[in-house]
Amino acid sequence: MKQYLLRYILGLAILLVLLGHSAHVYQIPFVNHMDALIYDVKVRLTMPQSVDQRVVILDIDEKSLAEQGRWPWGRDKLATLMNKLFDQYGVKLVGFDVVFAEPDESSGLKSLESLARKELKDVPGFQSTLKELRPQLDHDARFVAALKNRPVVLGYYFSSKEGGVSSGAAPEPVFPAGTFSGRRIGFTQWVSHGANLPEFQKAAAGAGHFNPLVDMDGTSRRVPLLAEYKGQYYESLSLAMVRNLLGNPPITPGYPEDSPGSYAAMEWLDLKAAGGGVMRIPVDENAATLIPYRGYQGSFPYISITDVLNDRIPQEKLAGRVVVVGTTAPGLMDLRATPVGAAYPGVEIHANLIAGMLDGAIKHKPPYILGADVLLVLIAGAVMVFLLPMLSPFRATVVGVIVLLLLLSVNFSFWHVSNVVLPLANGMIAITLLYAMNMSWGYFVESRTKRQLTGLFGQYVPPELVEEMSRDPENYSMAGRKAELTVLFSDIRGFTTISEGLEPNELATLMNQYLGAMTLVVRKHRGTLDKYIGDAIMAFWGAPVDDPEHARNAVLTGLEMHVALHELNKDLVARGWPELKIGVGVNTGPMTVGDMGSPVRQSYTVMGDAVNLGSRLEGITKQYGVGFIVGETTREVLKKDFVFRELDRVRVKGKEDPVGIYEPVGEEGKVAREDMDEIKLWNQALRAYRAQDWDQAELTLMNLQRIKPRYLYDLYVKRVEHLRKEPPGENWDGVTIFETK
Repeated sequence: MKQYLLRYILGLAILLVLLGHSAHVYQIPFVNHMDALIYDVKVRLTMPQSVDQRVVILDIDEKSLAEQGRWPWGRDKLATLMNKLFDQYGVKLVGFDVVFAEPDESSGLKSLESLARKELKDVPGFQSTLKELRPQLDHDARFVAALKNRPVVLGYYFSSKEGGVSSGAAPEPVFPAGTFSGRRIGFTQWVSHGANLPEFQKAAAGAGHFNPLVDMDGTSRRVPLLAEYKGQYYESLSLAMVRNLLGNPPITPGYPEDSPGSYAAMEWLDLKAAGGGVMRIPVDENAATLIPYRGYQGSFPYISITDVLNDRIPQEKLAGRVVVVGTTAPGLMDLRATPVGAAYPGVEIHANLIAGMLDGAIKHKPPYILGADVLLVLIAGAVMVFLLPMLSPFRATVVGVIVLLLLLSVNFSFWHVSNVVLPLANGMIAITLLYAMNMSWGYFVESRTKRQLTGLFGQYVPPELVEEMSRDPENYSMAGRKAELTVLFSDIRGFTTISEGLEPNELATLMNQYLGAMTLVVRKHRGTLDKYIGDAIMAFWGAPVDDPEHARNAVLTGLEMHVALHELNKDLVARGWPELKIGVGVNTGPMTVGDMGSPVRQSYTVMGDAVNLGSRLEGITKQYGVGFIVGETTREVLKKDFVFRELDRVRVKGKEDPVGIYEPVGEEGKVAREDMDEIKLWNQALRAYRAQDWDQAELTLMNLQRIKPRYLYDLYVKRVEHLRKEPPGENWDGVTIFETK
């Protein structure tokens, strides 16, 4: 336990900081912002995304503006609209998400009355005509008549702008001043209003404000069902419409039974329906309710108002429906940022609230969620603090995922089953931070191990392999072991002559460039650099990191070394230095690998007959005029992946058994057709040579020389000439013997 003490202390410190936020000792803005974003995600994941036919939105859309003219329209059109909605279509209720704050003078009645009082007061015909026309020209009076004795709820707004001027007639409050004295309720408070003309307000069945509560990120997630204005309390448009549907019952504030006296916070509003039932609407500390979004824009039927005015809508589309009149036209600026859309029509917010109240499907945040959040963060955090330090990274990850899934399950259970919104961000942050802290701790320990591995293997192995080894360091050591590996030797041809022709500093520069370029190729193909032997390079594959493709990677390295040398030679020639040519030998076989040497100096290297053969193969590349030779074991492993040219069967110094030697030409499928044809012809020559058919061998070799002259073909022509003069006998096996290294 002592070894984990510091991690326990750090973990508990993180947990205590986050618990302070959950307990509302202080607030961390970032956590609140994350909670808001998580809430939005939960809304989008769980909303029904179906169209609710009970509420219809009559849309003042672009089509309506194009056909009926710019807004505001004459009240005569609105009177016509009301008459059609109730008399022709039989709607149940109409609510307006617009304000009628100014008189309609579009008919010219005011000018005509002025003439009647002055210039034309003595013209009887004018006076009588005006009297007959006045009912038709008084658009506001027509609208008042259309509102009377009909279930129409008007909308209005409050403003918090200091010094703002109120307009229109505010409706009667639903609660007088002093109703909530002493209660811990953070009502939204306003300083002015913009309401409808008094005659409209008097004629309407009710009115409600359409002010949303905009959160710090500019998103509308709540609407205050009750707002405070000049000490009195006013209902929202959606609440006023629902009350009208229920017969306008009084609103009864609800408080938890176990809260002490007048200090209790309001948690819900009760509406007693005419039939005897009670509708309970949850509210929060601001007397606001969460908007129960059904889906993205279009969760309710939208009907263009101009289609109603022009009788294009079937009667069944509106009969018995609740209608909300509003706008989606961008120019009328009633688009809001919401969890389900960055430009969401404000009118659909009211529709969502009405449907949510009728369904009893509004989420809420009761006061007890504070204690629940503290408890959940404490339990999840304690598990992470005390359990993770004792676990391996994999098990710690499993535990972290399990704790996170349990926290999510509890949170979504409250959301789905009880409609309760529990904070989630603080618990997720606690789990994430505690996991990250423990993994970081492990990372620093792992980094120390990585540095140790780098100290042991860094000079031989590419950094990416050291990184791979550090993930499981106990599986790697420098102790000697037997394994099948592939070794590569390369050497510069005629290096002595080259070195004698250069100044010491030039030779040093040339060698640094050459060895640097070749080493990059070795590292690119996951090779372990064994050593530099003057101008020679020794590398191997398959240790310390296992590599099932060790033979392939070694051959690719040999081929690419020649490509890299070609590019390097361009620079050397530009400097006036000689071009370099190299020989590369590669062999695969069982080898002993490990840290070998004396107490004074040791080296991680490979030893064995297969290693020696690899060195011999590099040495005889110049005997055949080729730059790359591999042994028959390597060729056998890769014969399906590469194209090889068989060169000979040889018995090198120190080996009794002959071995086949091959020149890699390229990867299968990447060798030109003419090269493949040349190899086929060469194989015919080689078969004739081993069958002692000297004439056929010589003829084929001469044809090859005409196609593409090679030192290899000249070599075999000379051998044929020699063997024709001195026949090898019937027991000749075609093996060439090399007595030197």
